[in-house]
Amino acid sequence: MPSPLRIATVNVNGVRASFKKGMAEWLAERDVDILALQEVRATTEILEELLGPEWDILHDAATAKGRAGVAIASRNKASIHRVTLGDEEFDSAGRWLEADYEVGDRIVTVVSTYVHSGDVDTPKQVEKYKFLDAMEARLPEIAAHSELAVVVGDLNVGHRELDIKNWKGNRKNAGFLPEERAYFDRFLGRQGETVTGVDGSTGPGLGWVDVGRTWAGEVEGPYTWWSQRGKAFDTDTGWRLDYQLATPALAATVTAYSVDRATAWDTRWSDHAPVVVDYAI
Repeated sequence: MPSPLRIATVNVNGVRASFKKGMAEWLAERDVDILALQEVRATTEILEELLGPEWDILHDAATAKGRAGVAIASRNKASIHRVTLGDEEFDSAGRWLEADYEVGDRIVTVVSTYVHSGDVDTPKQVEKYKFLDAMEARLPEIAAHSELAVVVGDLNVGHRELDIKNWKGNRKNAGFLPEERAYFDRFLGRQGETVTGVDGSTGPGLGWVDVGRTWAGEVEGPYTWWSQRGKAFDTDTGWRLDYQLATPALAATVTAYSVDRATAWDTRWSDHAPVVVDYAI
């Protein structure tokens, strides 16, 4: 029997704060092989100090100090990694990190990404669309590079109505705009077929698999992010923003999927919950 490769992803909302609130205890119990982080908001040295010497750490910090930042920590050293996305004029620093890992005689490519949150009718939304455009161009290249690949992280888009509790009230807000969701229609559409997005746009399907939706089925959520305001966590008024998007060959090996939702509001160490997947490779 192949041994499972456990990949976890979480937006830590500042890794130092998360460790102070209990992330270390979660990590010690979860037996993770590859850990993808978003919104690290710390230096590589601080990340190495918090995680410890047993982890090999790749970290791409944002251009603006104290913002964004993505990392991948692993039990085994990556054979190669890449941090560029899009053309040279596009600043993807702190938002896109690819790494190749040798698992037995196979190469598994893992991408930790943090998509812009966006803000309707502002430059932030323009940057978000630029990022999604670059991501749409890069996904086929990754799939061609490795049939076992997964893009994980805080993608800051609820793809379907099932992915947001209050979807009716968010149809004109960043994170649930039809134009944003249409990218995911194409990401996940059957490869090579023309896909009509929820906004009416058309484009080729890229054939990636949403592991969370495939595993959970046609149910609300399971949500991965809850606003810090009000009683959103207590009432499970959440969004599913954190994904593991896998190539079909890798998705076919999934044996377990979990959203590690905290047991209570005051036991959370981030406003996001980790998404953990076992791949039998």
